Amino acid sequence: MNKYGFNFLWMFSRSPHKPLPEEPCLDELDFIASEGFNFVRIPMDYRYWTDNFDYKHPDGKILAYIDRYVEAINSRGLHCCINLHRAPGYCINSPQTERHNLWRDSEAQEGFIYLWQMFTERYKSIGSDKLSFDLVNEPADRSPSHPCTRDDHEKIIRRTIAAIRNLDPSREIVIDGFDGGGSALPELADADVIHSGRGYEPFQVTHFKAEWVGHRGEWVMPEYPGEVSPGNIKNIDTLREYYKPWMELEKQGVKVHIGEFGCYNKLSNDLALRWFKDILTIYRENNWGYSLWNFKGAFGVAEHGRPDTVYEDYRGIKIDRALLDLLKENMRFD
Repeated sequence: MNKYGFNFLWMFSRSPHKPLPEEPCLDELDFIASEGFNFVRIPMDYRYWTDNFDYKHPDGKILAYIDRYVEAINSRGLHCCINLHRAPGYCINSPQTERHNLWRDSEAQEGFIYLWQMFTERYKSIGSDKLSFDLVNEPADRSPSHPCTRDDHEKIIRRTIAAIRNLDPSREIVIDGFDGGGSALPELADADVIHSGRGYEPFQVTHFKAEWVGHRGEWVMPEYPGEVSPGNIKNIDTLREYYKPWMELEKQGVKVHIGEFGCYNKLSNDLALRWFKDILTIYRENNWGYSLWNFKGAFGVAEHGRPDTVYEDYRGIKIDRALLDLLKENMRFD
């Protein structure tokens, strides 16, 4: 899985203040292509093209945005991975706002499969070297309103894979790890799909003071490598231990890719770069591709806002050159 790049949030989350998706930012795509990256993941919110949980009558005008994303990405020699970040009946963020439960309700399951069949037909002429499908972002059993067991998850994932391959047997398909993407899925090792992990360990570093996480008591300033919380020591060895289940999964012939990773912007850039160096070393050791969350913004390589960052200007985009160099140094194409 020698695919390296970024998540772009053009259709990430619909709100009353943002009723339409963003157009692809061509300067940003030009930049990553010129720097040797080859992968773009597009997390999408299905509510952009549906109304009132009517899953099977998508708005063609909004789907045309996705067409433009794929074209803009592919025309620059980049692989496009489209992902349902919010799917019918599930999202890692606020699942209780969904009318149905993807893991238990037939309405959501039929809508979910319908959407992936629609994308399969729509993009059948584009090869898997240029386009892949990441079925649902970060499945988890964290909401009393939307319970999900691993068995629930496996059943709908297998049904969806079969529905896609019935129409396009060669389509490249990606599935995210369980427990919010972090837990490997050995029960799906035989599914002939790419397994997508996450790079947010240790959480006390990567999500320090992230507003959506909640304070969980008083935030304690972490050190890395070192004590990230009282009595809790983290370093490159603990990171390797964290990824052992993914390494074991790979021994079964599974391809592993890190679909998201990054560090929020409330820590010093010096500390963040020490963490990036270690986690990228592990990805290089295992020959795992990766896509940073995101390109521009609080987790990104551009204009993330971490204190003490030295930026380099590229056509009006402020780039963290030190982070960019680390990302590039740890890419492997052998």
